[in-house]
Amino acid sequence: MNLIVKVALIYFSATGNTLKIADVIERQLTELNVEVIKFDITSYSDRKKKIDLGPYQAIIFGFPVYSWRAPRVVREWLGTLDGKGRKCSMLFTYGGPNIGVSHYSTKQILDKQNFQVVSSAEFLGKHSFNLGGWTFLENRPAQSDFDVAREYALKIYKRFTGEDSGVVNFEKPKVVDRMLDVIEKYRFTVVTQLPSRKGRECSMCRICENLCPTNAMNADTGIADKDKCIVCFRCIANCPDDVLKVNDISSAYTKKVKREKLTEEVLNNRMSKIFL
Repeated sequence: MNLIVKVALIYFSATGNTLKIADVIERQLTELNVEVIKFDITSYSDRKKKIDLGPYQAIIFGFPVYSWRAPRVVREWLGTLDGKGRKCSMLFTYGGPNIGVSHYSTKQILDKQNFQVVSSAEFLGKHSFNLGGWTFLENRPAQSDFDVAREYALKIYKRFTGEDSGVVNFEKPKVVDRMLDVIEKYRFTVVTQLPSRKGRECSMCRICENLCPTNAMNADTGIADKDKCIVCFRCIANCPDDVLKVNDISSAYTKKVKREKLTEEVLNNRMSKIFL
């Protein structure tokens, strides 16, 4: 069995769901005497900093699901890495009707970048669009999700050390990339008015500008650049003055729930899952 002493946990977390799960996994691995170093790549400036993977025996990647896949900026960033054969695990958080092809899609990228993907997991979390009028999974992640995260950390450890020599695989989805790109545009048909303060007074703390994953938000104008914004709502979630808003998207929620035949009971009974 190989001794695992240092692991990098790299995550993108615009509204906090992925970070909550990452924190639980970090604490559980720390109890196993593993040193976990977290890297937040959510901000544009942080993704521009080179992460030296050399000191780490294994990597954990944690991302939200945007329109069936990890965010495009994340997928592009992963393509800059060289895993050099290192073992890695994935985790995803999502608040919509389904997780799409996130596991398969991200594994394909990591395989190409010379990582060995040994496990994956998905966790429920409130939808980022709840900040604009939706009400998907308002109380998630909950204790049940954190329990699965702790269990996952133990399984990650066994896979990283070689006590469990398995790897994870996913069937190739039937949906083609062209259709996935169409699905990705759905976010922009729902959010027709990008984050803006629309003249509301603010303290000019510039948090929205500094935290933006794509340099889309201009604190001076209080308007997001339509060519850069990925409607992650990070600026809205972190605005201390609560002045950034989008159009009311509650009607889109009503239509989506009806189309997907979702009920509160169905949503609340969903469980986080581990894939080995």
